[in-house]
Order: sequence, then C-alpha cells, then structure tokens
Amino acid sequence: MRALIFAFLLLPGMAWAGAIRLKDLVDFDGVRGNDLVGYGLVVGLNGTGDGLRNAPFTEEIMSNILERLGVNVTGEDFRPKNVAAVLVTATLPPFARVGGQIDVTVSAIGDSNSLLGGTLIMTPLNAADGQIYAVAQGTILAGGVSAEGEAASVVRGVPTAGVIPSGARVEREIDFDLSTLTQVRLALREPDFTTAARIESAINTEFNRAVAIMRDSGTVELSITATQAVSTAHALGRIENILVEPETKARVVVDQRSGTIVMGQEVRISRVAVSQGNLTLTVQEAPIAVQPNPFARGETVIVPRTITGIEEDEGTGLAEIPEATTLSEVVAGLNALGVSPQDMIDILKTIKAAGALHAEFIVR
Repeated sequence: MRALIFAFLLLPGMAWAGAIRLKDLVDFDGVRGNDLVGYGLVVGLNGTGDGLRNAPFTEEIMSNILERLGVNVTGEDFRPKNVAAVLVTATLPPFARVGGQIDVTVSAIGDSNSLLGGTLIMTPLNAADGQIYAVAQGTILAGGVSAEGEAASVVRGVPTAGVIPSGARVEREIDFDLSTLTQVRLALREPDFTTAARIESAINTEFNRAVAIMRDSGTVELSITATQAVSTAHALGRIENILVEPETKARVVVDQRSGTIVMGQEVRISRVAVSQGNLTLTVQEAPIAVQPNPFARGETVIVPRTITGIEEDEGTGLAEIPEATTLSEVVAGLNALGVSPQDMIDILKTIKAAGALHAEFIVR
C-alpha cells in the first residue's frame, strides 16, 4: 500500500503554533519600499549581444550614449555583437539616504543569448512619479549558462537575466518624515479579526494603557501621542518585537503539476465514505501489408487492424474516513486509502464538494 506524503510548510495564511513577532505580522503605515525601473545598455558581451537588425532600439540607445560622451556617430553603420539592451529594476527601501547602495536586477529585452560577463553602463532609475532616484552601473552576475553548436544548443538557468549587488547608488530621497506622524496604522498581512484583537491587547498591555485600537480585521491604529514615546521611531521600535499568536484560516493547498499537498494544522474533516478507481482505455493500430504471390498480377494492400482494450484498476472500494479532529488524524485517515498523491488531490476536491472538508481549498 502506498503512503501519501504530506508536506508541512510555513506558507502565508497557513496556521501555525507559537507566538510571532509583531514586525513579522504587520506592515507599518508609510514604511514601505518603492519600485524603480530604467532602460540601459550592457556592453562587453562575448558575441552574445542583440542582433541589431532584430533590435533596432539597441542601436538607438548606443548612439545616444556615445553622443553624450562626445562621439559623433551620425550616419555611421556599426553593428557590434557585444552589446544588449536591458531593463533594470530595483526596490528603493524605506528611509534610504543619498549615497546609499541598493541591489538591481538586469534583464535582456532584445534577442541577446546571454548577459554573462557584461557590464551595465550608467542607467538612471525612475519611480512612478517620473523622477530619477538612483543610478545603476556595474558588472552583471548571471546565474545561467548556455552553449551552442551547429546542430544543437543547451541552456541551463536563465543567462539573459542577472543581478548587480549594490549596483545602484541612491541620488534622491523619498519625501517622507516619520516623526510628524501622530498616529500609525498597522496593516495585517493576513487580515483576521482575532489576530487584530490580540495585537491590540498585546500593545496596550506593553504600555499599560489604551494606546492601540482595532479598526477592522486588517488594521490596528496606534496613537503615538498616547504612548508618550520620545518619537514615532521609538514607539515603533518598542512594539515591533512584541510576541503575538496569530489565528488563521484552515487551508489545503495542492499543486496538480507536482502532486504536492500542503495542509494547515487547523484542517478538519467530517466522517465520510470514499470510493475511488481508474478506468484505462487503450486503442492501438497495427496495420498489415498483404502482398500478391511472386510474378502474379496484383498490388500490395494495407489491411487495417485495431487492438482495443479496457482496464479497470481495483480501486479502494467504498472506504470510510472517520471524523478527524487533529491534523495527524486527517493524515492517518487519508493515508488509509492507499492511493497516489495525484489521486488524493481528486479525492480531496470531491470531499470538499461534499461539504466534509472544513478548510479553504486552493489549487495552483
């Protein structure tokens, strides 16, 4: 009998035991990163750059860069194979200061085969408001590799994308002054009324007075004035390590491609009977060539021949899964069916449709 293996992962939204730091449960209002993007050029590639006939924008940006450096290439016909046009993305962390460095990701947008060994030329990075907040430049670290011959090629990883650690320097700061806030909202990453109430209670217990109030399942509001802290940063620093035990929904997550099943510890199942089996149909064509006798008049004729069959697995019969009140009982009951993980996914979906699986069912 084959045993079903369940993987227990600490996925977002899964139930877990024990207290968690407040900073791992909420996001503080205003304390957030900002996405940056830029369009640049990678040089120094070993013949793996863009084909300029297929990516004319590469030639255009290359001309612009050379002209800014004082090199006039107007009307010149140059088609190097060691340059590639790329998009550069990064996240500007909260409270980043001018002169600080951040990581960037570089991705080819033309028909370049690889960015291995390339160097990104100075590229401005813009935010959603159109302003330049950082400038990126440096040698690209690509994690993939590719090799090509006349009749075959092999690619492992993604050689057309890479990173530059600390590859961008911050040139402009986000206009946000945390010290001016008199109230800060704590946004729960997994909204839940019980968890929000526990956060409110834990914060008020820390300060021995009412300084926090739950607004809804996803928001707890903290009064900086009521905390009597020296500053907003001092107040947040005092509460971010408070331990809170979160309460989350029971969930079952399945990946049909790999056959992975992940269950939270709050999953419960009612008493139910299950019958499962597989029916396999086979159709095979095996034509026969019939030829005339030697020196006789006639033609070769293809006579069709089809072999069909139906196979039905023994299946589980009608098996009873008893009511389970703990995760270990759920696993034991499902393992007793002795089916493969792929079949178990179908069984779980059917049990959910019957109303006997008391958990949110997510299929990826």
